[in-house]
Amino acid sequence: MSGLTATPAGRRLRALARAELALLGRNRGVVLTALLVPLALPFSLRPALDQMELGRQGLTPGAVMMTAAVGFSFLFAVYSALVNAYVARREELVLKRLRTGELTDAEILTGTALPAVGVGLAQALLLCAGCAVLLRTGAPRAPYLTLLGLVAGLVLSAALAALTASFTRSVESGQITALPLVLVTMAGSGVAVPTEVLPHRLASVCAFLPLSPAVRLVRAGWTGRLDAPEVLVTVAAALAWTVVAVFAVRRWFRWEPRR
Repeated sequence: MSGLTATPAGRRLRALARAELALLGRNRGVVLTALLVPLALPFSLRPALDQMELGRQGLTPGAVMMTAAVGFSFLFAVYSALVNAYVARREELVLKRLRTGELTDAEILTGTALPAVGVGLAQALLLCAGCAVLLRTGAPRAPYLTLLGLVAGLVLSAALAALTASFTRSVESGQITALPLVLVTMAGSGVAVPTEVLPHRLASVCAFLPLSPAVRLVRAGWTGRLDAPEVLVTVAAALAWTVVAVFAVRRWFRWEPRR
């Protein structure tokens, strides 16, 4: 890490991330949403989970709630927060001014995303540890799958946020443009409802949603229910979505205010 930050690009990213972190801390609404929603929403699912036959699918309420908490971190701590951040910086001409300096486009987008991604990662790790103790989920059977899922989910959430910001006109409208992905992911990617309890055909369709592979990897780390071929397919799907999202951002991201 010290070698990375010692390079000119590393120093630029660190300076931009520090400035973005200060700006993020001033937006109390975004901070409260990012921190509290992933903590509160999973517990609201408990009554519904008690009505599901989770045992037949090799699942426990604790594992499902833990996965839901991590999924909500992807959606609210990273994705929704970054949509607002990218749009706000664009409309305030911050991104335009940054492009006139030494920073590359990739560095600007990455530096802006680092604080939210860091918050999402710290929150996800704390939630996993807390659920392991409080909900008695125990240690993950395949921790490397959970780590792969966390990395894939955080990176893709940031890329999708930049893409959503591309066609968002204002910070106020960001709550609307971000809503479709949030709702679809909650309903179909195994966050609010485990895909294992869905009808087979519906579950097969939901497997192609952007964040489904990341959520599936996170849960599989606890259940250990993915064999090697399934892991390869799931990782490949996560990589494919990341490549598509990054390409779309490079092609359509707007650096000028939308007026």
